[in-house]
Amino acid sequence: MRTDVVVIGAGQAGLSAASGLRRGGLEPGAGFVVLDGDDGPGGAWRHRWPTLRVDDTHRIHDLPGLAFAPDDPRRPANEVVPEYFAAYEREFDLRVRRPVRVTAVRDDGPGLAVETDAGTWTTQALINATGTWTHPFVPHYPGVETFGGRQLHAVDYPGPQEFAGRRVVVVGGGTTAVQLLLEIAPHASSTTWVTRREPQFLDGPFDAEHGRAAVAMVEERVRAGLAPRSVVSVTGLVRTDAVAEGLRNGVLDRHPMFSRVTPGGVAWADGTFEAADVILWATGWRPAVGHLAPLELRGPGGGIALEGTRSSADPRVHLVGYGPSASTIGANRAGRAAAREVLAMLRTPAAV
Repeated sequence: MRTDVVVIGAGQAGLSAASGLRRGGLEPGAGFVVLDGDDGPGGAWRHRWPTLRVDDTHRIHDLPGLAFAPDDPRRPANEVVPEYFAAYEREFDLRVRRPVRVTAVRDDGPGLAVETDAGTWTTQALINATGTWTHPFVPHYPGVETFGGRQLHAVDYPGPQEFAGRRVVVVGGGTTAVQLLLEIAPHASSTTWVTRREPQFLDGPFDAEHGRAAVAMVEERVRAGLAPRSVVSVTGLVRTDAVAEGLRNGVLDRHPMFSRVTPGGVAWADGTFEAADVILWATGWRPAVGHLAPLELRGPGGGIALEGTRSSADPRVHLVGYGPSASTIGANRAGRAAAREVLAMLRTPAAV
């Protein structure tokens, strides 16, 4: 199968890129194809925990050309956002192919070969929008294999009721850890919050100036070819009313990282011990880019160096929703930018 552009992933970044290609004159099929590994629309949002409501999330930005205006922001995000993405796919006739799982992308002469469980596409350009949700990260600590209770990553969080009467240790310093702690605490017999670094709380609204500064910090790492940090990791934690209450009542009383896991809990180097029935790893995600390994895009710093959205090592490849664009507003901008660059490349004599 042959097409001018392959877009991998139909989340915020992938849909933004695909609509940019559509508006730029490419037709689904011969012009571009969007491949998505999920069974239905919604990207990572379709997998969010059932208690996460739209009004609990960081702002979900409009996709280009269609406003996100849910009738009831108290509905679960894992229902509302997939409905919005599905409407967007219909509105712009993007004809997403799913479920199609990409296994590898290889050099194929002047173009690229995108290998999947549904066949191979050959293409002149690739826009990779695979995000991070399918690549959860759990750090290793001594003794972790001896723990006699339950361990799970936030990607598998089932809702707070399953932790009723349990002693729960939540590991991680991001927004996800805070949200889950606040949910679990009323049900659990005890909660303990553990982070590597002291949490930084942001007073006042997270405005555009804060957002630009955070993105710039992440972008600097990506340009240098270093593994990206998440945008959230440099923004700090917004001190919402719920967070302020959690700080007052002790739910968000943070402890430094333990040194080892024991069969009955976690322990620190000074001999302190905390009994636990559950360890919940809210330790983030890493970019899901293993299928790009045959192209050897990673540099010595461990990351994929980008110039804008274009890979420095291979100008046929664009990454969106990666590093500085791993947020809903950043993904929008990156998707549009990648579409513009790819369209310009296709129109040059060398690409014809």
